[in-house]
Amino acid sequence: MLRRTAPPALAALTFLAVTTACSADADSTAAAEDGTTSVTLALDWTPNTNHTGIYVARAKGWFKDAGIDLKIVPYGSTAPETLIASHQADFGISYQEGVTTARAAGQDITSVYAVTQKTDVTVSVRADRTDITSPKDLDGRTYAGFGAPYEKPLLQKVIKNAGGTGDFRQVTLNTSAYAALYAGKADFAMPMPTWEGLEAKLSGKPLKDFQLSDYGFPAIYSTLIASSDQFLKKNPAVAKKFLAAVDKGYRYAAENPDRAADLLIAGNKSVLTNTKLVKESSELLAKEYYRGADGTIGTQSAARWKAFADFEYDAGLLVDGNGKKLTEAPDTSSFFTNGYLPDAK
Repeated sequence: MLRRTAPPALAALTFLAVTTACSADADSTAAAEDGTTSVTLALDWTPNTNHTGIYVARAKGWFKDAGIDLKIVPYGSTAPETLIASHQADFGISYQEGVTTARAAGQDITSVYAVTQKTDVTVSVRADRTDITSPKDLDGRTYAGFGAPYEKPLLQKVIKNAGGTGDFRQVTLNTSAYAALYAGKADFAMPMPTWEGLEAKLSGKPLKDFQLSDYGFPAIYSTLIASSDQFLKKNPAVAKKFLAAVDKGYRYAAENPDRAADLLIAGNKSVLTNTKLVKESSELLAKEYYRGADGTIGTQSAARWKAFADFEYDAGLLVDGNGKKLTEAPDTSSFFTNGYLPDAK
């Protein structure tokens, strides 16, 4: 859910070389000489286990089997939501807050696949903080965050629901969450348990987590795949083939986390050097995050989209295309679609 700032090395990677020939602005996607269709997917961060299904599908040849030549665009200085809405990328990795904010402002972006069904962010403190046993104990403490506007109202809601007042101080992270907590720079943070939480444990600095849902905060699609209405309407068959391959990749990751981790690492050896972290993250995602309570993978619910948008609206975070606050909660029925999933009628 929390977007980090891209490191300079990634920002320097060129985007235009990849997308010029296959922009979603075209009337249809570009066909390669071998007859495959070029499709671009913009990443939201360096390759990690949120992306496993995509790399599995590519390694297994499932995109090629579907007639798709997939171009994975490294994350740079432009957010995937911007690339999608401006029709410079066909698909992109995003998150519910990113799509909600962009769509409410009138941008052309729609969520088409939920990678994680369980909220992949927690309120966390050092495991040895015996003085903090509930979010209500965070009153008067210092929060280390990323500067996103929704962080404060989210935390205030959780703390108040736990019986606190919701008053705390904020600092902006310039290091990892657990490093800031153990250095005494902050008392609590909101890391991802499937990555930073595991990283903290493996570093001998474990965290104690408070799940947002335990304190009345609506469930969030922390990682999803989005596209634009323009692309989807012009290329429905391609979109369905793309998501069928993606779905196959994530189902494989859910059923074979260790082998899926190997494929992810093999495709990103220079980035994913901590193989133990990748393996444990893959196991945790397969066990708790990829599948919903009903066992489904990839699907999204209207209730979850409405609940989060209502929260953002009530917090005064949603604005229109002119930057003016919305005067009524948005209709989120168009913010997502399950219509391009393999089982869609």
